[in-house]
Amino acid sequence: MIYNSEHISITQLQAKDALQLNKLLVSNTERFIRYLPITLSENRTLESSINYIERKIEAAKKREEFVFVINDKNSRNIIGLIILKNLDWENKQAEFAYCIGNRFKGKGLMSKAIKAASNYAIETLGLETLQIISHKTNSASVNVALQSGFKWKETLENEFTPLNEASLDMELYEFSIYEK
Repeated sequence: MIYNSEHISITQLQAKDALQLNKLLVSNTERFIRYLPITLSENRTLESSINYIERKIEAAKKREEFVFVINDKNSRNIIGLIILKNLDWENKQAEFAYCIGNRFKGKGLMSKAIKAASNYAIETLGLETLQIISHKTNSASVNVALQSGFKWKETLENEFTPLNEASLDMELYEFSIYEK
């Protein structure tokens, strides 16, 4: 467990999470499709979620990517995901991607979760710079970045292409142990 509070806990993704992960992603497809199309496509069925988890556990063992689940302490359901990706061990840098179910948005839970995951990434994994890349119109994601102590750095031109859309400029937010 990397974080535990009155309302949520955060753990690394495990085999036992397949059904809950699949339910979260399938039931929130409309909410997640624009910015998480690959994760969604890899979790369309329970079987595909099982395979996804197996791959992500292996990636974590190789220190290539880490996937964390956010659990609601009341229902014990998975309510969100945090993916620590694009790890650059030489520069001690990585990027967060994240999502939270529609029923739990706007409660400040993701900001708390990103702060906790940031602490884990710095204190346990030894990373020094963490990034969040978000579109300027995704106000919820921008707010998570800002509320979690990340600072806007620059606009990345044509950084991301959603399904069936033109490429988008994205905003880069960073948290560095050297900037406080």
